[in-house]
Amino acid sequence: MLRKALTAALAALAVAGHAYAEETITVAHLLDPSHDAAFWAINNGKVSEPGIRIEAKGLAIPALIQSTVTKKYDVVQTAVMAIPRAKSKGLDLKVLATGLRSHNKEHGGDIWVRKDSPIQSADDLKGKKIGVYSLNSTGITLVRIALWKKYGHNVSFQGGDSEWVQVPAPTIPAALSSDQIDAGTLIHAQAYKAMKSGEFRSVVPAAKINVEIFGMPTVAAVYVGYPDKLEERPEAFKAFTRLFKASVQYALDNPDEVFTAVGKAKDIDPDFFREWFATFSQIPAAVSDGDILAMQKVWEFSTEMGILQEYPNAGDVIWEHAIRE
Repeated sequence: MLRKALTAALAALAVAGHAYAEETITVAHLLDPSHDAAFWAINNGKVSEPGIRIEAKGLAIPALIQSTVTKKYDVVQTAVMAIPRAKSKGLDLKVLATGLRSHNKEHGGDIWVRKDSPIQSADDLKGKKIGVYSLNSTGITLVRIALWKKYGHNVSFQGGDSEWVQVPAPTIPAALSSDQIDAGTLIHAQAYKAMKSGEFRSVVPAAKINVEIFGMPTVAAVYVGYPDKLEERPEAFKAFTRLFKASVQYALDNPDEVFTAVGKAKDIDPDFFREWFATFSQIPAAVSDGDILAMQKVWEFSTEMGILQEYPNAGDVIWEHAIRE
């Protein structure tokens, strides 16, 4: 009798333990100090919810692309352009949150040259070699749209007005300095350093141009999940969206704490983060109607350019439980 009672008690404890077991959501985001700041509050326990653990890891762009396809992570920051491409190959993605929305003054989408370069304008880029971090990324697609719509350039990779070459992101500044390329796109921290050092200068403010072309801030990256995983653990993914938004807000509300800590860890001036969040990009950690329209527009332009053959309705790829603005 005593043994039966003990067995029943242990079984009840096992069930209770299972019910309150901590769930883990794994997240892959862009390897850049700005994104480390966005996830700092999560990684350091400043924002949390019972029963949920977020494991966030920064990856370079090629690794993010690969991770999107392999489904290695529960949530992946991926390019807006990846959504129709994945769908064409039978992989459905659902947008949980907007990851990068432009500012009117954004510098992350500029085309840069050396300070002493003879290139002075967009038209001077004709016949020149432009180094980019990922030929098929949304960010570079947006740069091409700016050159096409604003300046009338033929931005085709084959037979276009300029030669587009893919260069590993960390090496683009060195490639510019050594004349391996004539112009290049710089990722966020690189663009900040270029502004401060004066070593490079911008000749095409693509992000600002695209706000005019699109009539709204553009969206380059989103955080996506997979329908099967979302259906299996919807509450865990809802918790992720809440914690992600809270983590970004914590950084904005506590800049001295967060920016100083991340700046020290990444050996970068804390003022970078103040500048980045104010003028480079926004990390909404939510989805607005404008974001959906911006996604739709970049797919429409891309189809017109021959980059895409088809694309879904942007509203249909938003997860039903995404936080809306």
